[in-house]
Amino acid sequence: MVNRTAALLIDDDARLGDLMTEYLGKHEIHVTVAGDGPRGLAALRKTRPDIVLLDLMLPGMDGLEVCRKIRATPECSTLPVIMLTAKGEDVDKVVGLEVGADDYLAKPFNPRELLARIRALLRRAAPAPAPALLRVGQLELDFSAREVTVGGKRRVLTHHEFELLATLARAAGRVLSREQILDALKGHAEAFDRSIDVHIAKIRAKLEPDPKEPRFIKTVRGVGYLLARPPD
Repeated sequence: MVNRTAALLIDDDARLGDLMTEYLGKHEIHVTVAGDGPRGLAALRKTRPDIVLLDLMLPGMDGLEVCRKIRATPECSTLPVIMLTAKGEDVDKVVGLEVGADDYLAKPFNPRELLARIRALLRRAAPAPAPALLRVGQLELDFSAREVTVGGKRRVLTHHEFELLATLARAAGRVLSREQILDALKGHAEAFDRSIDVHIAKIRAKLEPDPKEPRFIKTVRGVGYLLARPPD
C-alpha cells in the first residue's frame, strides 16, 4: 500500500479546493479542505496533517492569525505551513514568514510548483534516521534486531510495545503527552488509541525490577510519560 501524505488546505475558494483535491490526489496527497480559520483549526486537531496550505485572505480570522495559533500549539510547532495569497508584495511575504510560515506562494500559481514546494518541505521536515543502537542508562534498544536489554539481559517485547518504548527513548528525559505519543506512532496509532496506559503497564512489567516504583518509564500526572535516565 502506498503511504499517502495528508495535507490540510484552509481556503475559502471552493473551486481551488476542488482543483487541489483532484490534482494533489493524483500524486498521493490526500487533501482535507476547510473554508475558514476556525474550521481549519478544528480539522487540524482531527486529521493531524503532514502539511498545511493556508490562505492569507480568509474571512473573519485571517491566515496570519491562524498561523500564529498553529505555531502556538506544541504538537504543531514544526508542522510545515505554506501560505497562499493573492497578494504578492514583499511586506506580506515578510509578515507571513515572521509569524511562522515555512514558504509563501502567490496566487495564481502553477499546481506543479505547489507540489514541488510541498515535497521539498516534507523532505526537510522528515525525521533523521533512527540510530542502530540507543542506550538510556542500563536500557538498550537495538533497532536493527528489534531487541531490548536491561543491564545486558534481554527482555521480550511485542512489536507495538517496542515501538512505544522506542518513541519514549528517542525523547529520553522529556515528557510526552498521550497526543504526542500517538502522533509519533503514525501507522501504529490504531493499536494504541485509548490504551497507551495498558501498554505502558505491560512494558513496565517486563523492564522494571518493581513496576510499582518504576525507574525507567515515569508518569507525569496530568501530562503524560517520560523515559528517565536511571542511575547505573
